[in-house]
Amino acid sequence: MSKELVSAVNQQVANWTVLYVKLHNYHWYIKGKNFFTLHAKFEELYNEANEHIDELAERILALEGNPVATMKECLDIASIKEATGSEKEEEMVQSIVDDFEKMLGELQEAIELAEDAKDEGTGDMLIAVKQSLKKHNWMLKAYLG
Repeated sequence: MSKELVSAVNQQVANWTVLYVKLHNYHWYIKGKNFFTLHAKFEELYNEANEHIDELAERILALEGNPVATMKECLDIASIKEATGSEKEEEMVQSIVDDFEKMLGELQEAIELAEDAKDEGTGDMLIAVKQSLKKHNWMLKAYLG
């Protein structure tokens, strides 16, 4: 088990946990002409976040590590920040784009750690998460114009 790899995957668990709550905030508080579109998109994204949290945490357990499992731990190691609660429609989408950009870089670093550790299972999982994020980010950027 590579401690660096477990730490990198744990940061993803933390990021997705913070995002899960942030996306719920946006889902509940979205207002404006794009309400129906964004309300549904944020729900899709928090459902996906939930899947990533579970898969990544279980992978850490399989590697005999300890996944972060409290909001305090997640907020301490996450590289993304909570919603402020005052974001407007475009600010919400831009915040998610910014979070995904940051996470894409961190995922690439984690993928490289998995390759160095010869851990194809973790690497494949991280690559799948990265591919999904890239697609979502492309769509969200298109929405922003």
